[in-house]
Amino acid sequence: MGAVKTKRMPRAVREQQMLDAAVRIFGRRGYTAASMDEIAELAGVSKPLVYLYLNSKEDLFTACIRREAKALTGAVRSGVRPGLPADRQLWDGLRAFFAHTGEHPDAWSVLHLQARTHGATFAAEVTAMREEIVAFVTQLIVVAAREAHRNPDLPEREVAGLAEALVGAAESLAAWANATSGVTAREAAETLMNFAWAGLANLMADRPWTPPEEPEAPGELGEPVAQPG
Repeated sequence: MGAVKTKRMPRAVREQQMLDAAVRIFGRRGYTAASMDEIAELAGVSKPLVYLYLNSKEDLFTACIRREAKALTGAVRSGVRPGLPADRQLWDGLRAFFAHTGEHPDAWSVLHLQARTHGATFAAEVTAMREEIVAFVTQLIVVAAREAHRNPDLPEREVAGLAEALVGAAESLAAWANATSGVTAREAAETLMNFAWAGLANLMADRPWTPPEEPEAPGELGEPVAQPG
């Protein structure tokens, strides 16, 4: 293979080309199998130039995670219009989330799979992104819950678990949607709304599901379970 010829262009533009290529290779081949040679070739630059701009494979991967995490959180935030009812805001946010992950499957693979399985440093970058999305969803739900219960002091803790569960379900559903032919962002969002909003709506109306009264099973409260002698 001959030497790669590069055109003069602003560093920022060239760097984005490298990141585009890296996200595609990392997302499709995985972090371990991806090579800097492949990334350089796809970006249309020399491998030394990749190292010059981004220092190392680890730094390149971190830059990919940060860029794609920022893009995803930005898409979700911009998709939600303040002032609408809580269910409409959640619907719009979910559609934006599934649209972005569907349009950028390699980036979603980097964030959802590769970054989480190749070291604590990479996982911490994704955790920060996830915490931002969970906090955003928590605020959306808690504002609606406070209005529904006419209680401006309702603590965030009351709905924080719901936001965690909702974000986790969205992540799993995005992975399924990307692996399943023909699933649209609207269909994925509608699936999750049908799964989650009925329960959330009941909570807003102060009609939570409660477990039946029944005797505690041995060991359920921490007591030792008797062993057969």
